Amino acid sequence: MRPIHSPKTRAERRYRRHLRVRRRIGGTAGRPRLVVFRSLKHVYAQLVDDDGGRTLASASDLVKDLAREKAGKVGAAHAVGKRLAAVARERGITSVVFDRAGYRYHGRVRAVAEGAREGGLEF
Repeated sequence: MRPIHSPKTRAERRYRRHLRVRRRIGGTAGRPRLVVFRSLKHVYAQLVDDDGGRTLASASDLVKDLAREKAGKVGAAHAVGKRLAAVARERGITSVVFDRAGYRYHGRVRAVAEGAREGGLEF
């Protein structure tokens, strides 16, 4: 028999994993949290200052002039990471904490992280 409060859907299980990760990590103004969200079609990334409760920078693959090196969703995610790193450097941010938001470190989530590293962010 299943426990009463166990998560039932895939989204609920991912949300629980995200809460577990968020208990341990948090972003500050000096070292914000780089959080990734992926939908079926798109990928979004943002830098969040949890102390101040605000978003410092964001990027997504919805932008028309996104410079993609590879085709497909993984290539778009890599470009999103590079773009976010460029925006962060303009605002004086060099170091971040990576938050995979309950997703596995694989595919598009990994591509965002690698793109951000290539763009100059340290984590």
